[in-house]
Amino acid sequence: MTEDWPLPEGFIVSLNHRTRRRDGGRTLIGGAPTRVLYLSPAGAGLLREGTLRVTDRETAFLADRLLESGIADPVVGALPEIDPADLTYVIPVRDRPEPLNRLLASIGRRGRVIVVDDASRDAEATRAVAARHGAEIILLPHNLGVGGARNEGLSRVTTPYVAFVDSDVVLPPDAMPTMLRHFADPRVAVVAPRVVGLTGTASGTWITRYEDALSSLDLGRHPATVRPRAVVSWVSGTTLVARANAIGAGFTSTTRAGEDVDFVWRLAKEGFRIRYEPSALVEHEHRSSVHEWISRKAFYGTGASWLAQRHPESIAPAILSPWGTALVLALAVQRRWSIPLAVVIFAATAARISRKLSRSERPVVTALELTASGALAAITQATSLLLRHWWPVVAIVAPCSRRLRRAVVLAHFVDSATQHLRTRPQLDPVRFALARRLDDLAYGAGVWFSALRSRSLRALIPDLRARSKV
Repeated sequence: MTEDWPLPEGFIVSLNHRTRRRDGGRTLIGGAPTRVLYLSPAGAGLLREGTLRVTDRETAFLADRLLESGIADPVVGALPEIDPADLTYVIPVRDRPEPLNRLLASIGRRGRVIVVDDASRDAEATRAVAARHGAEIILLPHNLGVGGARNEGLSRVTTPYVAFVDSDVVLPPDAMPTMLRHFADPRVAVVAPRVVGLTGTASGTWITRYEDALSSLDLGRHPATVRPRAVVSWVSGTTLVARANAIGAGFTSTTRAGEDVDFVWRLAKEGFRIRYEPSALVEHEHRSSVHEWISRKAFYGTGASWLAQRHPESIAPAILSPWGTALVLALAVQRRWSIPLAVVIFAATAARISRKLSRSERPVVTALELTASGALAAITQATSLLLRHWWPVVAIVAPCSRRLRRAVVLAHFVDSATQHLRTRPQLDPVRFALARRLDDLAYGAGVWFSALRSRSLRALIPDLRARSKV
């Protein structure tokens, strides 16, 4: 992690869709968290077309800074290929012989495969499927959970790279080669693909159609650096490709939920990069029944308190600046003076930010853009708190407060409508809105269950500390 020249010659980065260029390209606004980066005239010239090729030490460090700030992403198609023989697949499974058979068929004979049977009730069925596809098998006598099972497989890996793949996944041929290209960056420890619904299935329930549009596992169509508090702050363990010598012993095996988030957050703290690469698609078999789907959403929430103990600085359900908090509270009280006060807060914040932008040619315009983005983020996060993380408290207080009921109804309709327009699901707005709220209720219930069980509300407390990257 201490290379003088962190990126190899020929490595190309490109400014991403969230980055705005101002002042003839000398000012870049973007990243995670949002920041303003000032470039020298020479640096701006290197990025004239929005891309930068590493040719020497200076361009290597500029490209590295753009990647680390979240302002640029690698041009994955320009990165060198890695021999698939350098990759070992580790597949934890328990009583899923048919999905395992489907996954192994999609892998074919493209590399070494280790199947870890996590104490299945019918281990012989798993053994038979593994043998049919020429995969090695480890039979665990006791159920360790997915983290422990992955670690057992990892202990047998001798290749430079390892892919952890859940058994209910199908791997298209180009998914792994695309993810492996990212390891041209020596700081990359883990790469995660975009997880979409399984194609070619006959199931078309309203739940699966909702999941196809807004699955918890699908983190969107834009690449990103993954770390706490970033736009993409976590990735699922559904499929992960890792540099074997960077991940140590692997996953924490003392929990059944949240081990994948803990895995990538620990690596990010150590200075490694984790990449989300949506051009690599893997297909996942979504839950199709309402009961299974709700149970899985609640299960995701149960990992929150455990993560709060291990990563207290990263788990907050919302990150609000003081001025964003004040603006949200001003609107929430729903008085005649609420909107005028919110306008005053907005204007004062924009003025304060503009004073920090003395190096910009248009500090006022830039400050207004940043303030508008911050205000929208604050309102969106407050809506999520009402409908998702804090709903048990809201349900208790709402009967006594007409203003809170109005806020909840407005938040529900705005959230459902905007998400429906954004995702354009194959589902009518009414059932989409119902699924959206069931999603929030189930996840929030899981968070509260874990909080009460651990006797800690840390996972439910927003972070209100000021953070300025201007």
